[in-house]
Amino acid sequence: MASDDQLAEIRADIDSIDKQLLALINARAECARRVAEIKLAGSQDGDVLFYRPEREAQILRAIQERNPGPLPADQAARIFREIMSSCLALERPLTVGFLGPVGTYSQAAALKHFGQSAILEPQPTIRDVFRLAEDRGCDMAVVPVENSTEGMVGQTLDCFLESPLQIIGEVELPVIHHLIAGASQDLSDISVVCGHEQALGQCRDWLDAKLPGVPRDVCRSNGEAAQRAQSEPGVAAIAGDLAVETYQLMKLAEAIQDIAHNTTRFFVIGRETVPSSGADKTSILIASRNRPGALLNLLRPFEERGISLTRIDSRPSKTEKWTYMFFIEFEGHLSDDVVREVMAALEENSILLKPLGSYPKAPI
Repeated sequence: MASDDQLAEIRADIDSIDKQLLALINARAECARRVAEIKLAGSQDGDVLFYRPEREAQILRAIQERNPGPLPADQAARIFREIMSSCLALERPLTVGFLGPVGTYSQAAALKHFGQSAILEPQPTIRDVFRLAEDRGCDMAVVPVENSTEGMVGQTLDCFLESPLQIIGEVELPVIHHLIAGASQDLSDISVVCGHEQALGQCRDWLDAKLPGVPRDVCRSNGEAAQRAQSEPGVAAIAGDLAVETYQLMKLAEAIQDIAHNTTRFFVIGRETVPSSGADKTSILIASRNRPGALLNLLRPFEERGISLTRIDSRPSKTEKWTYMFFIEFEGHLSDDVVREVMAALEENSILLKPLGSYPKAPI
């Protein structure tokens, strides 16, 4: 039949293209291997910087801009992310800390940003994630910073106050919560629902409607909640697909978050300063003097120089009653002249100013 002949011809074309792709991917991998040799040969102490966040962001943006379709640009970028991850592993595999245990959204964010070739190290608390990176137990780490419905993660901001680590990247992850439990259970069997406090908050309306009166236990992570659901009859957890797969649990209900477009943002943190990628953000912590118009004075330098703020939040300073730290995020890089002017103006109106880093905007 003509259709069979056409399919055979197309499949032959696919086989030929796959062969070319395989050769080109390995040619790229060979270039990565040669880069590693050159870097190591030029190093005096073996301390070589293999991962370049700004370079990776530039490549992924270029892939999306040049993509002719029909493959969507974000899908093309994700394919290249995995190719880059595998190539980087030939230079040296990256170790990445994240808020564990396995099966958390933090792990999913780390995989999205670094790809499957990264070596992931789960930690029990956000403070432990920071400590692992500070002590060089990992190359970089991923920590949650804010959710589109529940706001900022205070513990992450508090850790930045004490840590020398810098923000070197960001990851945005759509959050789809499921109610999950062990096999052979249904909603009528559930005696307690557990999850991270933000996950419980993001599913509050659904839980009120479907499981009224059922107690809710706060866990340090959704992965920990999934572990409980796996081992304790009558316990259901709020978690995502990665936890379902990791702990082999059953979905009692899917997509139970109250707001459909629920997104969590994560920071990638490390020890190195990141050069400008051409499309960057900067985050700072600042404490103002407690006097009328203090916040206005902090914001005025941004307005006068036309710099867009992307986030502002307050935290108790913990040093003096009724004084606050402000987390401010804005477009631009600390190396930009106009940003340097803003920082100089902020110094005059603050009692503490801590740059947390400049980093590429999330490319995918």
